[in-house]
Amino acid sequence: MIEYRNLRIALLGAGSVGSQVARLLLEQGDELASRVGAGLELIGIAVRDVDAPRDTDIPRHLFTTDAHALIRSADIVIELMGGIEPARELILLAINSGADVVTGNKALLATHGPELFDAAEQVGAQLYYEAAAGGAIPIIRPLRDSLAGDRVRRVMGIVNGTTNFILDRMDVEGDTFENALAIATALGYAEADPTADVEGYDAAQKAAILASLAFHTAVPVEAVHREGITSVTAAQVESAQKAGYVVKLLAICERLTDAQSGVEGVSVRVHPALISRRHPLAAVHDAKNAVFVQAEAAGDLMFYGAGAGGLETASAVLGDLVSAARRHVAGGPGVGESTHANLPVLDIGAVSTRYQITLTVTDKPGVLAQIAGLFSEHGVSVEALQQTVSSADPSRSAGEPLTATLVIVTHEASDAALSATVAAVSQNDAVVAVESVLRVEGDTP
Repeated sequence: MIEYRNLRIALLGAGSVGSQVARLLLEQGDELASRVGAGLELIGIAVRDVDAPRDTDIPRHLFTTDAHALIRSADIVIELMGGIEPARELILLAINSGADVVTGNKALLATHGPELFDAAEQVGAQLYYEAAAGGAIPIIRPLRDSLAGDRVRRVMGIVNGTTNFILDRMDVEGDTFENALAIATALGYAEADPTADVEGYDAAQKAAILASLAFHTAVPVEAVHREGITSVTAAQVESAQKAGYVVKLLAICERLTDAQSGVEGVSVRVHPALISRRHPLAAVHDAKNAVFVQAEAAGDLMFYGAGAGGLETASAVLGDLVSAARRHVAGGPGVGESTHANLPVLDIGAVSTRYQITLTVTDKPGVLAQIAGLFSEHGVSVEALQQTVSSADPSRSAGEPLTATLVIVTHEASDAALSATVAAVSQNDAVVAVESVLRVEGDTP
């Protein structure tokens, strides 16, 4: 057997993930080489500052600030810098220099994926990105390869560990959002500026990637409906508990037909939702991630594990590296992305879902009939209604009516009809406030 030459590996970035990738590659290089059939030689690590403190002990001679020269000497380039630029420019340089690329850059793939995949296809290179959507969870390969011959109907998952930790604390410990966020920050789950996580931007980027794979259609991140969790209150979480639900930030990608136009397309959305405690996703605690896939032939599939963390994400990166190295040894061009179905991305109004709506109303005769009439006018039927009359408030003015709390769960309807119903109800004189609106996903508890 002819021994294959060493493959030259360039690493861009040495943060929490990059430093772990470098350490494992140096420590376990011989074992990885035996799986590939060729040696894997880390020829350099491009960083902004070679003297910056790092978590792992990496030989200083490997560091360089000249990313361009390093890339031109490599067979495989691992990009773990993050951000859009210069990551995009450096990946394109690597591809056009004949190198395969491994990346975990979800923001870049969600915004410039088609450009990068097209560049790779033009030269027969391969772009690997298992770490971009689920950390250590193997979800990219199953969607791209294992399920390529199936018809995926729906992908629903918890793809952001920070928000899951916060919502789990609110559910299990009874914390407020603010207290749970403070604990997440102290433990290192949340960044000093948590906006990308708590406002759903991170999850939306991952949803765009998963939807593009599942439905063989390029889904731009701008087409993803996004809502964060900053408005979720302890009262909502407590109410969900009593009804047999848990609140989760869900990324939902599904194939559906628009009832108005009859056009088949895909819907991609990220928002907090109620999910039955009997659903597998309800049991995902702490900062874990999970993705639930429904396919026509394969049925229901569940992928669960660590969605972040330097060492955990490094596992996914090294898996891609081994795949890229094996391709070099075996020869042949890279496999292009299957994004040629060109299904339209539908507005969230086309989605069929259910709402749980919590209202404060004046407690007087005829109010329920008024509310029911508004639901009927918009073609929305009520599945369940719970009414609680407030006790008399000593500060209440004489003659001021008592209030009542209505918790209404609807039957399934279009999101457009449900949204219009909430808007109409909020304008009714008997409604003091719309306290909460949450979508309901999955079966009834």
